Amino acid sequence: MGQLCTKCVQLLYDFAVSVKTLLSGLLLDIRECLAQIADCPCLKRKNVEMRQLYKPVLHRYEEETAQEFLQHIEKGFEISSLGKISLEALKTLAFSDHPGLQMLAALYYLHISQDSVNIHLSQEHLETYYALLKSNDLEVQQISSLSLLSFLLEGNVTKEHVIEMDLLEPILELLESDDITVQGNSCACLMMLADSEACRNAIAAAGGTIPLLSLSKSHDIGVQQNAIQAIFNLTRSEWIQRVLVRQSALPILTRLLESPDTEVQDALMSDEMLQILGELLLTWRTDPVIVGHMACLIKNLSLSKNIQKILESPCIEGLLQAIHSVHILEDSLFYVISCLAELVKHEGTTAHIVALMDEPLINHLVKLANQVEQTELSFQAAFMIKRLVRHEEIVSLLKTHMNQVQQYLMKYLIHREIRFQHLGITTLCALQKDPDFSAAFSNSELKKHLDEICQQTEIMQEFLSVAIRHMEA
Repeated sequence: MGQLCTKCVQLLYDFAVSVKTLLSGLLLDIRECLAQIADCPCLKRKNVEMRQLYKPVLHRYEEETAQEFLQHIEKGFEISSLGKISLEALKTLAFSDHPGLQMLAALYYLHISQDSVNIHLSQEHLETYYALLKSNDLEVQQISSLSLLSFLLEGNVTKEHVIEMDLLEPILELLESDDITVQGNSCACLMMLADSEACRNAIAAAGGTIPLLSLSKSHDIGVQQNAIQAIFNLTRSEWIQRVLVRQSALPILTRLLESPDTEVQDALMSDEMLQILGELLLTWRTDPVIVGHMACLIKNLSLSKNIQKILESPCIEGLLQAIHSVHILEDSLFYVISCLAELVKHEGTTAHIVALMDEPLINHLVKLANQVEQTELSFQAAFMIKRLVRHEEIVSLLKTHMNQVQQYLMKYLIHREIRFQHLGITTLCALQKDPDFSAAFSNSELKKHLDEICQQTEIMQEFLSVAIRHMEA
């Protein structure tokens, strides 16, 4: 029996990732539906009765431990409370089957995380956290995830130790909680952990990118913000960038640009994010699907306030290089040209593009403007040329394609749409400022056609004048 080649293995892997991404989104929708049903008053009585059927057993030694622990707290056992004695007590409470005892341990860690200074959480205490994060009690999950986040924010726990003590597993499980507080806390924990390269790789290897992408579409703004920031931190790894691309992260990020929340917008518009987008374009410029999504994303970001950040990133260079690609499809090429046409509306961007422009690129733009099969693509390419000819460098490059330029201008002048005629005339006027182009135009079919248009216009004006006089009579 034969063996799968590398290409087929990659195809199967991409298919598996797509299925997993689809299922993750479906599961999120199912959980939201069930959560709304659970909140309905029609089920409240039955839920209460079912909870009353289960009574956790409180063992004698657990009760004694809890009493002793409370006595220590009452005596001011705070700053030194993460010692050996408190560790054993906290373990007993955390691993208890009784939610009340787990709550006591969770509250204590929360108190220490927020009120104590220079308290470093050891690996032994992280073992206790594992039990708290795995608790079946929602409030214990909320409080323990919050205190762990506090330790991470203050730098009072080693990120790599969190991974080594297998806390990543319960944190990822909490992403699938129905509670937005738990979701937000766990996303924020991953956001902090993703600052570490080792932790980033561990999160991606454990499949953490898929639930984060799902939560980036959350209806809760806080959860959405934390999920996006966590994804952003993960994208510092080139390997994870490729994983996210295969998991269709780009369309999700494009839709998130429509978010009304400014913090979501700021996360997408950060310098580092644009740097990553540009690098992705340069790396994947031969992939038509990725290039198309990237171009749409950058176009949606091309507001005046964002232009400087775009100029400082490799985004424009990546878009220009994508034009050269022989693999790019017509749809993707249209998105790239449309994005560049939007960017050249800003003078600072135009100067930047001119500096990167060369003869092959100009040749490609002229060919696109000259073709008639793709009307919108032709128009956008011609619009780019019109904006660029304000610069002498571009006019010089166009001189080697003078015949092709005249051909597409003629097509535009006789086009049935007014916008094409207008674009053709304005481009012609701009190019006539150059002596070489002016001389070439004066002896071409363009000049004859313009004379005919002028004559027709004069005749039309006479007819209009006669018609108006008759109406006024």
